[in-house]
Amino acid sequence: MVATAAASSFFPVPSPSGDAKASKYGSVSASLGGIKSKSASSGALQVNTNAQAPPNIIAPPVGLTTSMETLKNEDVVSSPAPRTFINQLPDWSMLLAAITTMFLAAEKQWMMLDWKPKRPDMLIDPFGIGRIVQDGLVFRQNFSIRSYEIGADRTASIETLMNHLQETALNHVKTAGLLGDGFGATPEMSKRNLIWVVTRMQILADRYPTWGDVVQVDTWVSASGKNGMRRDWLVRDAKTGETLTRASSVWVMMNKVTRRLSKIPEEVRGEIEPYFLTSDPVVNEDSRKLPKIDDNTADYIRKSLAPRWNDLDVNQHVNNVKYIGWILDSAPPPILESHELAAITLEYRRECGRDSKLQSLTAVSDTGIGNLGNPGEVECQHLLRLEDGAEIVRGRTEWRPKYANNFGIMGQIPVESA
Repeated sequence: MVATAAASSFFPVPSPSGDAKASKYGSVSASLGGIKSKSASSGALQVNTNAQAPPNIIAPPVGLTTSMETLKNEDVVSSPAPRTFINQLPDWSMLLAAITTMFLAAEKQWMMLDWKPKRPDMLIDPFGIGRIVQDGLVFRQNFSIRSYEIGADRTASIETLMNHLQETALNHVKTAGLLGDGFGATPEMSKRNLIWVVTRMQILADRYPTWGDVVQVDTWVSASGKNGMRRDWLVRDAKTGETLTRASSVWVMMNKVTRRLSKIPEEVRGEIEPYFLTSDPVVNEDSRKLPKIDDNTADYIRKSLAPRWNDLDVNQHVNNVKYIGWILDSAPPPILESHELAAITLEYRRECGRDSKLQSLTAVSDTGIGNLGNPGEVECQHLLRLEDGAEIVRGRTEWRPKYANNFGIMGQIPVESA
């Protein structure tokens, strides 16, 4: 009985016949009989406590003789929906919408953490962390060429490649656990106020990457004489493995306070020697002497060059990558338009500070003078000096003709095709 009553309260059972309906309405009259008439003295409505609540229907007036015709008409009158288990539940739509939003947000975050490239040519190392390979002696890092790192030819600039080289060198020291307080200095170097300074850099660029390419940079260090260290780089296309750039450099130590060169202390040597890789330089050294040029031998001179605050590194001198930009500032425009840089050799003579005023001088080789539009190779000599004549950097650049598809970008064609 209890189960039947509970079920009937949620799921009303239709009457099997018209007689049942009639008896139903008959019970209305009986139940209404429990309501007493309004008292004239008290003005209150008195209700029998034993009376049952009437069903939610429109009942005929008390004392009115109800006919079967009236009951049929009342059947047609609309009544509120019956109370069932379903329509007594609260409105869950707002709660379900909130739960759905939370699940979608969580799924998006999970996809970002578990992100994997859908194409093999996409960035393999999305956060640029890099890793140690080859018995712990070679550091490898990937870089994606960004839109702001390319020039008019839609290829990466030499400054972009130099920044990649510098970044991998520092990350190599950091990943190996040798990074102290200085800029690439080991803990023992930091104790003695020693820093690394580059004395020579040689770069060979076989092909420049374009926007969207992913390059893989490998770097390692080796001994160079008694008080030097050589660092090499190999830059390849991460998708094809094609060699794009090779670079080699020589570094020595300088006291950060006195600004004088220093020998490598034994304590520092003990830190770095376990990471030396016994190998030949990745670039065959160009042993040709870099000639000194002056106002009389230079073909192009750019004056009034000055470093900006952003050109300084944490060691308070101009970053060596900035020197390349200043050197190319005096390169002849016809060479820049018709050729691309194939090789560069730099010899750093002294550092440059924030208050320095510089001049950039360029001398074009005899075969290139007067015929800079020639599709053949061109060689230039460079000098970056202070206004008082003190030399900062000597350099040599070698240029090769640009490919024909690069000329179409600027609305130009090679001279030989014209």
